[in-house]
Amino acid sequence: MSGREVGGAADVCVVGLGPTGRALAHRAMAAGMRVVAVDPRPARLWAPTFSCWVDELPEWLGHGAIASRIEAPAVWTTTEHRIPRPYCVLSKQGLFDALPLDDATVIAGRARTVEAHRVELADGTEVRAATVFDTRGQAAPGARRTASAHGIFVDEDTAAPMVTAGEGLLLDWRDENGAGPDEPPSFLYSVPLGDGTVIFEETSLGLRGGMPQHELRRRTLNRLAAHGIRLRGDEPSEAAHYPLDELPPKAGRGRVIPFGSRGGMMHPITGYCVADSLALVDTALAAVRRGDDPVEALWPWQARLVYWMRMRGVYGLGRLTTAQSIAMFDAFFTRPPRQQRALLSAHADYSALGTALFMTVGTTRPFRWRYDLVGWRNRNRWVGWDYGRPRPLDDLLLPREDLLPPREDLLPGDTAQ
Repeated sequence: MSGREVGGAADVCVVGLGPTGRALAHRAMAAGMRVVAVDPRPARLWAPTFSCWVDELPEWLGHGAIASRIEAPAVWTTTEHRIPRPYCVLSKQGLFDALPLDDATVIAGRARTVEAHRVELADGTEVRAATVFDTRGQAAPGARRTASAHGIFVDEDTAAPMVTAGEGLLLDWRDENGAGPDEPPSFLYSVPLGDGTVIFEETSLGLRGGMPQHELRRRTLNRLAAHGIRLRGDEPSEAAHYPLDELPPKAGRGRVIPFGSRGGMMHPITGYCVADSLALVDTALAAVRRGDDPVEALWPWQARLVYWMRMRGVYGLGRLTTAQSIAMFDAFFTRPPRQQRALLSAHADYSALGTALFMTVGTTRPFRWRYDLVGWRNRNRWVGWDYGRPRPLDDLLLPREDLLPPREDLLPGDTAQ
């Protein structure tokens, strides 16, 4: 195929077939558009675990995309809070199957040049399209505001002392991860995946440069040990490390359209992206069909204001101590449901979000901690923090003689489907 053009000009070319790109290509195809999709490995199943609030998912997505549902997930601060809003873990295979690309032209290749109406692949193949969407995700965060997580997949029976089927921990700030009060904070996220396993994932949000994997793993194992859970040592794991501060793109015709996390849809405070992207796919494509700028349709001033306010939130979150984080979330989870939803997921509810942020700061106690939240002091508290070198963790695992034979069908970081 080197040096040749594929087909005629397409209506839409999608570069990158993660969940966001595949959904975009699928919905464009379903709308009768001529679609070309480009990805180095288009048939590969995605590695990360994807979760969201059930009400965020678009109506056109079938129930087969949901692997596990939690009716009222829990948050632990100084006490337990229950959020009366169904939450779910997406099935990677179910989501993949729900987004078929049977009538699209799918090219296995790596894009070398991505322009407004032209994509050139590494082998010289050229694709031309009226509209090009770039959904290839983001570059490494460097020193930017970052989400970092280390997840360990544990059998449901082993996980039962902490999490059982139908239950979930969205934010667990209990003092069980072995971190001192003067160390950068992190919390536990844990949900059943619907495949007989539970993920335990220590998570850090908003730190410049993020938190290293060895520190997150140490904290995860400490939490499990606090509940009498000791691991064999051969459990699969996953790592996450990505920036939270990708700005929404500028509007303007005749440009490549960044979409998904590459297009500013990564939630700056929570690190969630997939559900919001899925919900906005049809908005982008409707603009294409009208001949309008998709960026203007995706990012009206209300949505840009919401993004700006959330960025103020992640700046605050990234400079707090553990005790301050707990106090802040204690204040936030007393807010009414609409205000909670405005911060956690709503794309453009700026008035409720403004009220939520103002009242969260205003009710965080003691009063002096509010100066840290708004950035009047300790703005760079954790910048340059030394996490040390990785340390042995064998005391948090079962004795070596209790190890089971390794699973040959699982590679490090993979999960059983």
